[in-house]
Amino acid sequence: MSFRDDNEEGRDLKKPFLHTGSWYRMSGRQSSIMGSSAQVLRDGSVSVLFCVLIVALGPIQFGFTCGYSSPTQNQIIKDLNLSISEFSLFGSLSNVGAMVGAIASGQIAEYIGRKGSLMIAAIPNIIGWLAISFAKDSAFLFMGRLLEGFGVGIISYVVPVYIAEIAPQNMRGSLGSVNQIAMVQLKRNGGILPCTILIPGLFFVPESPRWLAKMGMMEDFEASLQVLRGFDTDISVEVNEIKRAVASSTKRQTIRFADLKRKRYWYPLTIGIGLLVLQQLSGINGVLFYSTNIFESAG
Repeated sequence: MSFRDDNEEGRDLKKPFLHTGSWYRMSGRQSSIMGSSAQVLRDGSVSVLFCVLIVALGPIQFGFTCGYSSPTQNQIIKDLNLSISEFSLFGSLSNVGAMVGAIASGQIAEYIGRKGSLMIAAIPNIIGWLAISFAKDSAFLFMGRLLEGFGVGIISYVVPVYIAEIAPQNMRGSLGSVNQIAMVQLKRNGGILPCTILIPGLFFVPESPRWLAKMGMMEDFEASLQVLRGFDTDISVEVNEIKRAVASSTKRQTIRFADLKRKRYWYPLTIGIGLLVLQQLSGINGVLFYSTNIFESAG
């Protein structure tokens, strides 16, 4: 049975929410009409960098969400007549939403693709920022913060996965670091901008080639990889490598939750969960959310 046949069922069930577009499928005569702009897009490095910069708007949104509550605390409390405990609830609700988004992100990314997942994440973020901006009471404020957190939870998983899947091996480390660098703690009311730009930007970047290959969409997979590597680049070797990797991953036995009780999983599971727990116990989120008041109190 061929690789395409093995994935036929998956292809019927899982299709990309956003198609990769057709600008990179144009014939040479059509693309020549576009002139220098098309020629820039035909360069592999520029294409990959452009895609990374577009999806990096997601982590920038993450930074706005984390940094928003700190400088706006006094103003929000004054405008909406909130108590300190109510504002504390507002600050922490983003973590609750992020937890839900992170849990759902894996399945969302598998069923509708990486680009579709980012679209799903961008919409509640925009709605959340609008709800906060025009809130007249605590209910809208809390709803907006939850929606922001949900979107951020999806973004925190999908963006690094997408970058890792589109980047060539020699650039994977440097491009992967963009996700962390973009999470700068930004402030004030500009939080709606990153996702507002992200949504139209997603229509100009290709879907992850590895995800398309996994879904058995071989024509789209090769077209996506070609535009990411450049139209003059021979991608045959990488195409075969990705096919082998995807075929190998589909043959792996699915690990059930009960299997985690086996001793061989205890050590890596303890290390992985332990690091995440220690990160949260360090109180870093409290410092990020209330840094303005902390520094004011410290003199």
